[in-house]
Amino acid sequence: MRKLNVLVAGSTGYIGVQLIKLILKHRYLKIKYLCGNNSAGKKIHTFDETLKNKKLPKILKYNKKFLIDTDVIFTALPNGEAQKISKTLRKNNILIDLAADFRLKKSSLFLKWYKQKHNAIKKIKESVYSLPEITKSKIKNFKIISCPGCYPTSVLLPLIPLIKKKLIKVDNIIIDSKSGYSGAGRGVHKKHKNKNLYGSLSAYGIASHRHNPEIEEMLKKYTNKRINIYFTPHLSPMFRGILSTIYIDVNGSTNYSKIVSTLTKQYSNEPFVKVFKGNKLLSTNDVINTNNCFISVNKSRNNKKIIILSAIDNLIKGGAGQAVQNLNLKFGFPIKMGLK
Repeated sequence: MRKLNVLVAGSTGYIGVQLIKLILKHRYLKIKYLCGNNSAGKKIHTFDETLKNKKLPKILKYNKKFLIDTDVIFTALPNGEAQKISKTLRKNNILIDLAADFRLKKSSLFLKWYKQKHNAIKKIKESVYSLPEITKSKIKNFKIISCPGCYPTSVLLPLIPLIKKKLIKVDNIIIDSKSGYSGAGRGVHKKHKNKNLYGSLSAYGIASHRHNPEIEEMLKKYTNKRINIYFTPHLSPMFRGILSTIYIDVNGSTNYSKIVSTLTKQYSNEPFVKVFKGNKLLSTNDVINTNNCFISVNKSRNNKKIIILSAIDNLIKGGAGQAVQNLNLKFGFPIKMGLK
């Protein structure tokens, strides 16, 4: 089989660089174009020295003519940019977006939460929000694949199977998430210039974080009830990784063992998700530099309340790795290809 030609738009950001590293390990992918606006003309190893001896093209300013001989376009761009590219796609193109352009199915919600008018509304119907372990084969019917956000990935993987089976109450889900500062992109130091990113923990986006509607919209697919989540993210003094602590109330006769068995069964054949029981304490160190999601189910002092820990690497499972995993599903490649 010939290798697929790949274009990476937004190649110099933390996610873009991580994506390049994964693509280089993929047997069926070839990087044809690396694109960036302010970085055009530079070599990618300027942004990551580990790429210095790799045979990679120079960074170019994006041009739609590149789509002629490109099979897959990965977009790790500011919100709104993938919408523009989506309107120029050719028959031979598949778009995999790592930003938020196609995560929400209502353009009104995109306007509300991202303060931008959606400029490719017709393309929303041609896109799929793909959390690989949940979406699976559905992805094959779409040309535009929207990858979930990093926080939602850590939250949705443990919650969806439980809501689907009606095991937990949906009116008081409390989510406390802590992320490495790479999740805010290369501009994090300018954006948070008054914060000591290397030595302090800071909360942000209380009740207003853009991942709220994404989490709620996905969970609503599995229940007719109104979803109420209380999500608070934090920037942690570490470069990468996410640890989410999720507090849930169980329904009726549901107990700790039922929660554990449901999640274990759901992910028993999924190589990137591992479920632990017995109040196992998780660390981001358990998952960094991998495409894994570790989930730990924990008892609390109240037998009707369960505490779930979920750990991922925000740049891989919450970003570039999930994008490659979606590509593998789309083209029928081995699911671990490029991700070992």
